[in-house]
Amino acid sequence: MRNQNQPVANEGYPFIGLFAFITLVFALLGWGFLSVVFLLLTLFTVYFFRNPERCVPQEEDAVVSPADGKIVFAGPVTEDRYFKGPAIKVSIFMSVFNVHVNRAPFSGQVVDMFYNKGQFLNAALDKASLENEQGGILLETPKGKRLLFVQIAGLIARRIVTYPVVGSTLERGMRYGLIRFGSRVDVYFPEEAQINARIGDRTVAGETILGYLR
Repeated sequence: MRNQNQPVANEGYPFIGLFAFITLVFALLGWGFLSVVFLLLTLFTVYFFRNPERCVPQEEDAVVSPADGKIVFAGPVTEDRYFKGPAIKVSIFMSVFNVHVNRAPFSGQVVDMFYNKGQFLNAALDKASLENEQGGILLETPKGKRLLFVQIAGLIARRIVTYPVVGSTLERGMRYGLIRFGSRVDVYFPEEAQINARIGDRTVAGETILGYLR
């Protein structure tokens, strides 16, 4: 799977290369102000697509955050697609300043996936979970538990990238995709799970423990 070790995600190189080329052209033309503007854009794009290493917790039942950001929802919901009833949802909002490479919250096999076209509402709004463009992965753990995590496009984000296919095996904390330029990830737990996440908490993908699959 892509982006497992390199410091910058592959998806960023076309943007970095474009801005760097424009910077060089303006510099050769002697257009100092525009050269500085596009140099800053180049540096910000490298920063946006950064892909740092993380220290993944080894606690057996721990579910880690799939995204860097801020928890904007944590509580009971009804999930009709797979759980067919009560579940617990934790939603993480990513600003343009967060790392946007997403990581698997738990180890297991991808048993189903979906993708829905939709709107591009502010991803911090709760209705974004239902109305925005999104793609989800249903993961089955070695113990038979199921976990659903959904990448949701935001106001600026226009591209959801997901690497696995049905049948893929994911390891907790491994990179599995990204969303470009501001977005959100929802994690749906079985209702019997123990949840540690609280609204307003800051998360680090692959490191912050959201809860436990008891």
